[in-house]
Amino acid sequence: MAFTVTVMGLLIFAAAVAANFAGMILTSTILGPKRRNSVKDQPFECGSLPVGPTHTRFHIRFYLTAILFLIFDIEVVFLYPFITILRPELGVTGLWIMGAFLAVLVFGLAYEWRRGGMEWD
Repeated sequence: MAFTVTVMGLLIFAAAVAANFAGMILTSTILGPKRRNSVKDQPFECGSLPVGPTHTRFHIRFYLTAILFLIFDIEVVFLYPFITILRPELGVTGLWIMGAFLAVLVFGLAYEWRRGGMEWD
């Protein structure tokens, strides 16, 4: 019985979200500006005209740095639940598990550092 009530509540919530989304799209389509001109279609960069091409290629180092940031950022997010549930019941086993996790994290950082992944040349 409780499961059915929960599912119905989720379906009602999903329908409300879908109706809200459709309403926003419809309202912006009806009330939004429709007149276009050449001045409005130009790219805008902080109040001045853009210099050079608008579509440029980025060096691969930019992407490598971004991926490294995401990897280490996500691994730090995994530390948060461990810290919040840090209890005596985990004991030495929990300490060893987190130590192994941190060792893998430090090993990965040292590996990338040694391979030159942190250099921006």
